[in-house]
Amino acid sequence: MIPTDDASTRKREIEDKLRQEQETLNFIKESLEKSDQLTKNMVSILSSFESRLMQLENSIIPVHKQTENLQRLQDNVEKTLSCLDHVISYYHVAKDSERIIKEGPTGRLVEYLECMGKIQKAVEYFQDNNPDSPELNRVKSLFEKGKESLETEFRNLLTRHSKPVPPILILDLISTEDEVETQEEVTLEHLPENVLADIICISGWLVDYGRNQDFMNVYYQIRSSQLDRSLRGLKEHLRKNSSSSGVLYSPAVQNKRKDTPTKKPVKRPVYIPGTIRKAQNLLKQYSQHGLDGKKGVSNLTSMEGHDHDVRFKHHVDNLNEKHGPAAGKDDVLDIEIDAYIHCISAFVKLAQSEYQLLTEIIPEHHQKKTFDSLILEALDNLIQEGESIVSAARRAILRHDYSAVLTIFPILRHLKITKPDFDQVLQGTAASTKNKLPQLITSMETTGAKALEEFADSIKNDPDKEYNMPKDGTVHELTSNAILFLQQLLDFKETAGAMLTSQVLGDTYNIPLDPRESSSSASSYSNEFSKRLLSTYICKVLGNLQLNLLSKSKVYEDPALSAIFLLNNYNYILKSLEKCGLIKLVAVTQKTAEKSYQEHIQQQIQTYQRSWSKVIDYINEKSLPAFQPGAKLKDKERQMIKDKFKGFNDGLEELCKIQKAWAIPDKEQRDNIRQVQKQIVTEAYNTFLQRYATVSFTKNPEKYIKYRPEHVAEMIDKLFDTSA
Repeated sequence: MIPTDDASTRKREIEDKLRQEQETLNFIKESLEKSDQLTKNMVSILSSFESRLMQLENSIIPVHKQTENLQRLQDNVEKTLSCLDHVISYYHVAKDSERIIKEGPTGRLVEYLECMGKIQKAVEYFQDNNPDSPELNRVKSLFEKGKESLETEFRNLLTRHSKPVPPILILDLISTEDEVETQEEVTLEHLPENVLADIICISGWLVDYGRNQDFMNVYYQIRSSQLDRSLRGLKEHLRKNSSSSGVLYSPAVQNKRKDTPTKKPVKRPVYIPGTIRKAQNLLKQYSQHGLDGKKGVSNLTSMEGHDHDVRFKHHVDNLNEKHGPAAGKDDVLDIEIDAYIHCISAFVKLAQSEYQLLTEIIPEHHQKKTFDSLILEALDNLIQEGESIVSAARRAILRHDYSAVLTIFPILRHLKITKPDFDQVLQGTAASTKNKLPQLITSMETTGAKALEEFADSIKNDPDKEYNMPKDGTVHELTSNAILFLQQLLDFKETAGAMLTSQVLGDTYNIPLDPRESSSSASSYSNEFSKRLLSTYICKVLGNLQLNLLSKSKVYEDPALSAIFLLNNYNYILKSLEKCGLIKLVAVTQKTAEKSYQEHIQQQIQTYQRSWSKVIDYINEKSLPAFQPGAKLKDKERQMIKDKFKGFNDGLEELCKIQKAWAIPDKEQRDNIRQVQKQIVTEAYNTFLQRYATVSFTKNPEKYIKYRPEHVAEMIDKLFDTSA
């Protein structure tokens, strides 16, 4: 059973909730009714608005279409007017541009090119729309005049501002790498920056719009002339600096002097060999003493008979007028060779610089061809000058003047060292251009190899001329010249080795050498192979020299003088080989060469010593009879002793008189021979005197005992001394 109070409470709660729910339901019904009313009102408004919009649209659309048509008509009118203005402007181009074209582009290039652009457009318009119009001919004529003016401006700018590169700047450019490291990098400015910009602008227009390539020919002709003038200027500068003092201009010497503020010293190119002066001195030596025995014959006469050689001769005459005999032909030849080597390096550097300039001005697909034409004249002159030197050397060789080949060595070495740079510069040029340098190198190698071989033969076949033999038995001219020549091979051993290698490839093994591959074929052989070839060649020359000396020594009637002659020559050869280092190169193929020469020298000393045998035989102990002190001698015995004294005295005097006029230039060798001979003679003479000092063989002993041992020693000490 539920309590009555709880039930009442529960009932009231339910009734309250029911009443609240009823109120909520009534509120919702009222809200729905209001919402329905609002919806009906909104639908009514929208319907009214839609009706009004439809009425408005029906009124506006015709007006809009009419307005759009009017706008289109207006645009068409404006476009038509614009086209008319544009077309009319073409008819005014000729009149508006005529003054500018007539005045030319100088100083107003940008404005001028803009004017040319307008003229070109006018030409295109009339060609497309009215080809029969007289205006077309007028603007065409004006365009051609404008193009000609631009071409003229291109030529004028290039001509006016293209100057030869100053020699001092070229010499800085080709200075050694060590010098470059301590200085600012040398750059060439062929054209001012603003001028270069104008030239580039004109060339671009001529290519793109002018349809003209003639300016490229103008470019290479002008720049080619400047390149050639730069090299000629360098050569004249070197000649002037060299000839001003009457001697070859040596940068090494000049740099040691204090340079004046106005004169900058010349610098040696990167690859100039340091032994050129030795070769030049040797040429002078040969000029005074030729291998054929004729003195006073200048080897520069071999340079006559060629266009380039005529220039040499003309320069010699000028030098002689200015400086007299001090600046002779040999000096001029030295100057020419030194200048030529400088020009080789200068050409590479200048050509590289020209190509850099060309790439900024000439279109890419025309650059190689234009560059080929640009460098051709300078390269041809350079090659022609080298060929002149080769031709002169060949003519000298035909006259058996082999000293001329020494001019080729420094040039050839420098050409081969510079060849990689040449190849890089000439990359992309015509095959005929690329082959010029290899052909010159091949020609020099062939000529040099021929000269070397003929020189070796000339040493062997040099005639035995009695009048040409040294009367005092000293070193023969053939020996000194041969050794001096071989010394140069040591200074240029790689070059000489390559020459001999090319001769071996071409002759011994009958391998034809392509001009483009000759030097590379030779270089493909190891340095050791070339070194052995050169060593073999030097040994051949020394062997021929030895055979010739043996033959020449027979000209002397006195065997002792013949021995002194061979002794001097062998000793000179050995000392020279040791002093200059040639003996090491000889030892590559003949390890006992030094020992062999020493043995030959000893043999000649022994042969010479036999000349004293007759003198010593008079006082030899074996031929002396024994006498007792105080014993009385027979007439025959006394006469025998007298004859021995007389024979010794006469023999001693005769030998000393004769051999006093002989010469042994080597002091050490001379002193040794004197000392040995003095010891042998004085010891025998001293024994002889002691034996007969107490023997009475004459009433006048001073008549026979003319010399004391010390006097004999003094006489022997005066041997080989004409001043004694």
